[in-house]
Amino acid sequence: MKPSPRLSLNNGVLIDQVGCGLYKVPPEDAAGLVTMALEAGYRHFDTAAMYGNETGVGRGIGSLSSFVSPEDARGGSGESSPSLSREDLFVTTKLWNDDQGYDATLRAFDTSMSNLGLEYVDLYLIHWPCQQRGLYPESYRAMETLYREGRARAIGVSNFQPAHLDRLLQSAEVVPAVNQIELHPWLQQQELRTLHGELGITTEAWSPLGRGQVLQDPLVLDLAAAHGRTPAQIILRWHIELGNVTIPKASSYARIKENLNVFGFSLDDAAMDALAGLERGFRTGSHPDSVN
Repeated sequence: MKPSPRLSLNNGVLIDQVGCGLYKVPPEDAAGLVTMALEAGYRHFDTAAMYGNETGVGRGIGSLSSFVSPEDARGGSGESSPSLSREDLFVTTKLWNDDQGYDATLRAFDTSMSNLGLEYVDLYLIHWPCQQRGLYPESYRAMETLYREGRARAIGVSNFQPAHLDRLLQSAEVVPAVNQIELHPWLQQQELRTLHGELGITTEAWSPLGRGQVLQDPLVLDLAAAHGRTPAQIILRWHIELGNVTIPKASSYARIKENLNVFGFSLDDAAMDALAGLERGFRTGSHPDSVN
């Protein structure tokens, strides 16, 4: 299986284009799931304070000193296989709504680091803008402090709409590296993706499969049959062709492997145009303006 390619963020930090999403993974299952994903070839893990599983994710990452991936093994050479290190991984966590504000953000980050057992994260995101509270510019200023200190290799936002980005950039000194948004063929967010391109912000898709609902779309099923692939692989390949980072969630080893096995084929222009026609403005989650 081909490993996930890496994209360069606007500060030069590299991010794996396909990561392991950990939303709604029970805390007691998180360590085992991270280990399974490592064995399958994942190097990018996405969690959040709100998920309540940072400690389990940290335990899974903590097993790296003795972990050797199959693709890293030097079979037949007689040499010892190198183990993975922290530097081989990309770890994201997020600031929860209740912890917004400058000082509160710094405290919340310290708590996440303690839970994860890490000295730094690769990406720290504001989880939701919470427009009515109006604290996200202040929270982001604290994240800029963490970035300058090297405790977060990159910083960004999640669920920000154009108006939120516009207000943030009026005071921000560091352009967000990422905006993580709900994105799938039934909600394609073209306006946001275009704005991201203009600003140098990487688009990262959560709910990349529409929480499974888009898998039954007739067009997706037809493309899967034509390519000898699963519907999930067709949609994930669509994200790859668009240049998105994507973090599908799976709980079984077979599905985890399936979601990463999307780099041995491509979709032609006709397939991409057909998929572009599936836009229907359908959200599986909340609209950012309604979360406060």
